[in-house]
Amino acid sequence: MNSIKDFQKRIARKEAKIAVVGLGYVGLPLGIEFAKKGFSVLGIDVDKDRISHIKRKKSYITDVSDKELRQVLKSGKFCAVGDFSALREAEIIIICVPTPLKRKYQPNISYIKQAVGSISKHIRKGSLVILESTTYPGTTEEVILPIFERCNLRHNSDFFLCFSPERIDPGNKQYPINRIPKVVGGITKEATSLAVAVYKNIIDKVVPVSSARVAEVVKLLENTFRLINIGLIDELAMMAHRMNIDIWEVIEAASTKPFGFMPFYPGPGVGGHCIPKDPLYLYWKARHHGFSSRFIKLASDVISRMPEYVSDRVISLTRKEGAGLNKIRILVVGVTYKKDIKDLRKSPSLDIIDALQKRGVMVSYYDPLIPYLKLNHFNLTSIDLKKEKLDKFDCVIIATDHSTVDYGFILDKAKLIFDTRNVFNGVDAKKVIKL
Repeated sequence: MNSIKDFQKRIARKEAKIAVVGLGYVGLPLGIEFAKKGFSVLGIDVDKDRISHIKRKKSYITDVSDKELRQVLKSGKFCAVGDFSALREAEIIIICVPTPLKRKYQPNISYIKQAVGSISKHIRKGSLVILESTTYPGTTEEVILPIFERCNLRHNSDFFLCFSPERIDPGNKQYPINRIPKVVGGITKEATSLAVAVYKNIIDKVVPVSSARVAEVVKLLENTFRLINIGLIDELAMMAHRMNIDIWEVIEAASTKPFGFMPFYPGPGVGGHCIPKDPLYLYWKARHHGFSSRFIKLASDVISRMPEYVSDRVISLTRKEGAGLNKIRILVVGVTYKKDIKDLRKSPSLDIIDALQKRGVMVSYYDPLIPYLKLNHFNLTSIDLKKEKLDKFDCVIIATDHSTVDYGFILDKAKLIFDTRNVFNGVDAKKVIKL
């Protein structure tokens, strides 16, 4: 086994092979970035479809182009397999697996446990293991460390363990992976120093903290901050509607204050993998310490109610006296959870469609990124916006504000528009109703 100084030298010379376990929205871009910087990278994923895509040199991730993938595959610096036994070649193992919820308030870290169990059978002695999957404080030390120790592996001798929360923002061109500071916290100082040595090869700024627990809470704080502020502005938007006040104008005016205010914007709900889920990991862990975080629960409940609130508003705007809800025709524009991103995870647009359909409303959708919806009980095809007569719809809901949508066409042809994203800011038209 190499000494820590020897390990650091191997990292600096890019001689230490890196394995990335989990090639999703976090793992694949991370592995590609290390490969582009000259490291030999092994990607491991149990999803056969992902491995097949990579072998066909086709990216399935927005932030990784086919060209980037082809380049690192051609260079020989990146390859992907579904077999954990290949880990014997790696000295640095980075875990990027999903951490969903079992139920609304209960974490599911089974993917972490499964990955660590497989890693522990094939780990090379002296390796550095880094968990990037967002989880509750204590996971690295209380769950992962004992799994390795049960395999007679001694920390700081046979292996080193660290937590470094992923901070990737899919589709954010301003902050690609190398420009987002990286927080790292190891079980020991030695583990932290090794993780810093690894990440500084691809990240402009690496921020070491005193422990894995601190690093785990950093990510939860970041997304809890966002959740609570989004929940607050969503509630204020509903309140402003009752008072006949334009909440968007209020936010714009408040934003002129150069201190003490940060603008957050209301919307039809929150999607993606992080904000709807991460704060609830912290809420769950806090309850195990006898503390109930009322802010987190309240904000989560308010945001969860938004798709239903949107559907209620639209039905009240379009329902004709004496007519059934099955006579209402609605067009939802944008079904991804975020603009310009081909990602449906926890998209509030899907919840809006579901809420409307359950009440008998006829719903169609348009999304330039999603040609069809065939998931759960949805079986819909995106309309051709330019060929469809928009005035046959009682209302067009702007649910996701993709940059490529022709909003001028919608404004000209639609009978009524319910704008949840303020894309028609400054438009003085009676047909436009804001959230």
